[in-house]
Amino acid sequence: MYSLYLHIPFCRHRCSYCDFNTYAGQEHLRAAYVEALCQEIRLVALAAGKPLPVHTVYFGGGTPSLLTPAQIGHVLETIARRFTLAEGAEISLEANPGTIDRAYLKALRKAGVNRLSLGVQSAHPDDLRLLEREHDFVAVIRTVAWARAAGFDNLNLDLIFGLPHQPLERWQWSLEQATALQPEHFSLYALTLEHGTPLAHWVARGLLPNPDPDLAAEMYLWADEFLQKNGYAQYEISNWARPGMACRHNLQYWRNQPYLGLGAGAHGYAAGVRTANVLTPAGYIRRLGPDARPSVFPRTPATVNVRLLSPADEMAETMMMGLRLTEEGVARRAFAQRFGQEMMAVYGAAIRRLVTQGLLTWSADGERLHLTARGRLLGNRVFREFV
Repeated sequence: MYSLYLHIPFCRHRCSYCDFNTYAGQEHLRAAYVEALCQEIRLVALAAGKPLPVHTVYFGGGTPSLLTPAQIGHVLETIARRFTLAEGAEISLEANPGTIDRAYLKALRKAGVNRLSLGVQSAHPDDLRLLEREHDFVAVIRTVAWARAAGFDNLNLDLIFGLPHQPLERWQWSLEQATALQPEHFSLYALTLEHGTPLAHWVARGLLPNPDPDLAAEMYLWADEFLQKNGYAQYEISNWARPGMACRHNLQYWRNQPYLGLGAGAHGYAAGVRTANVLTPAGYIRRLGPDARPSVFPRTPATVNVRLLSPADEMAETMMMGLRLTEEGVARRAFAQRFGQEMMAVYGAAIRRLVTQGLLTWSADGERLHLTARGRLLGNRVFREFV
């Protein structure tokens, strides 16, 4: 089964922490961009040579909710004509509170979107100002109510912690406010200062303090305990869900299963190849005009970078991605079936070292390898051992 990631790169403005492939002030390109995206969908389907089975679709960005419901519906209809969309497929869309209203959400649900991911980031006005978000928490409350009324029964809330000048108590209050809205899923991310962003610039100039990693770790551990008490199970380093509500699309990534990345700047992985598309919306549109022709699957005319993965690459990525799954981990049997080699024969020395350091542990039956609680805090250190 395949997944589709569709990148919608438009934003009203760039937030202070954001280094994603997003563009403000290009509203005039949206209609042409949607047509180019549908063209890329058609061309990659032709390159595949048969209707591929798809069980998740994810509209990411950027701000996908800047597209109209009719445009979203047009894209989904194109997918349904060119792929075999599984019954009950998970169709997710990222949205920013303040960019959508009751009528929009009702039309979006009717178009086929059944999972909504809201970029909340914080409930506190000081945090939202620092992050240069356009909404307040009242808009979040209103948006959640509208989404429920429109028939959405699968909501995710994104929040960020570890901000400059953010005390533990403010983070606790913020997550408590968000939890009161009873979403099915939470994604919680520690702030990363990305080069070239205003937030990184302010810290570099001494206008803001560096985020405190010890405080961020305390925030993370508190959040995990709090969410567990409120019925959310952690299933990935940064993700918690009600029973049965884990994000199927993101599980595709973490299990290192194939997905097609379509849209400007999108990345994909299929047929042993990692692909990356041209970054700019204008460049993307130019490459996908009416005369564009199919490429060798999974490439499209928008592809500008291709990396052929060796078996060693795929094994390493399977370990690094799979260990992010805090409950599932990496299964020895599945690894051996996929690669024809026993996990310990390939990575035995690294695994034994990390187990000794208290960063990895085996399940009781010795079948699954997991991060420990300490390993979750030091994940990047663990993952480097498999590069």
